[in-house]
Amino acid sequence: MTAPAAAVEPARVGAHWIGLLSLANLGLWMGYFGPLQVLLPNQAQDLAGIDKTTALGIITGAGALVAVLVGPIAGALSDATTARTGRRHTWIASGALLGCVGLALLSGQRTLIGLTLCWCVAQAGLNTLQAGLTAIVPDRTPVRQRGLVSGWVGLTQSIGVVIGVLLVTLVVSGTISGYLLIGGLVVLTALPFVLATPDPAVAAEAAPRVTLRGLAAVFRFSPRAHPDFAWAWATRFLVQLGNAMATLYLLYFLRDRVQHSSPEDGLLLLILVYTGTTVLTVVAGGIVSDRTGRRKPSVILSGYVMAAAAALLALWPTWTGALIAAAVLGLGFGVYLSVDQALITQVLPTAEDRARDLGIINIASSAPQVLGPALAFPIVAYLGGYPVLYLVVAAVTVLGSVLVTRIRSVD
Repeated sequence: MTAPAAAVEPARVGAHWIGLLSLANLGLWMGYFGPLQVLLPNQAQDLAGIDKTTALGIITGAGALVAVLVGPIAGALSDATTARTGRRHTWIASGALLGCVGLALLSGQRTLIGLTLCWCVAQAGLNTLQAGLTAIVPDRTPVRQRGLVSGWVGLTQSIGVVIGVLLVTLVVSGTISGYLLIGGLVVLTALPFVLATPDPAVAAEAAPRVTLRGLAAVFRFSPRAHPDFAWAWATRFLVQLGNAMATLYLLYFLRDRVQHSSPEDGLLLLILVYTGTTVLTVVAGGIVSDRTGRRKPSVILSGYVMAAAAALLALWPTWTGALIAAAVLGLGFGVYLSVDQALITQVLPTAEDRARDLGIINIASSAPQVLGPALAFPIVAYLGGYPVLYLVVAAVTVLGSVLVTRIRSVD
């Protein structure tokens, strides 16, 4: 019989370990968002012109599909790894190197096909890196610290967006240098965690066995046997779907709807405002949920706040409205980042398959990147434009928040 995920309480982790884990996550999110927010949209516009929204949707959708496939597979292989270097560290290092290669290849692409294929390579590497980093939190962190650790990790996600955009807009000029810089930083931020923190090897008899035939099964789980895990997946999927629909065309929203004189500078300022308010709540929200032992109320409230930000963009599509919406979004997303992740670590079905199960959860974050463009494009192009898009985003986010109440095993 498989032990429950929370059956073995890990030892308390210190500030040094949390700091290095946060640094590795910082590089991961720079690798995602530097390209997604600036480099890929600009390349898509240069190559596709007025068809830029369709081109960007295809590129990011293909990459997200790769992420859907790679996350659980990399997690399952990580669970089954018995290398002396550690099962998580092996995949963290491999993912960082592959992600760097994919980003470097993107710098030289001049066709939409080339962009799509190389972004898929980058996504494969970054999701392999994420699989290892995500699983190591429940591996090494006691439940009473998971809100705190998830808060610091969530903080690096927000800061990673800012630093990634800053690097590719103000520090370096040009697409080639931007991709090369971001790719190098993905590796450099992961190495200290791999080299300076322990990752004990797992005995062969204690690791789950993975075969080629068995890899097809890594995508399956039983909602009937593990209903809380299924509801956690569904709520994460809906909130991330709203997020994907809202952010994919944000640069174009500023350029075409708000008619900002410098859309890239405007995007950077919005990200700075959003990050500033995220910082106010992300760690504090995790600590409060640790001390009270209650996760669900914070997750639900944060979803309502994020929905309010989307509704504000729909009803007040001006530069001032966008600034206020960014501040409101940050307040909600900060709490969501830390507390929802801590909640999810408490509903994982088994301890032995943590990385695989978290890979399945990551599908709830990656799959919306495929579905989001498919839903957002017709809304923007044919069904009312950006106001309707952001009202739909608000509705989807509220639904995801309401369904959190169906989770029974966590308060």
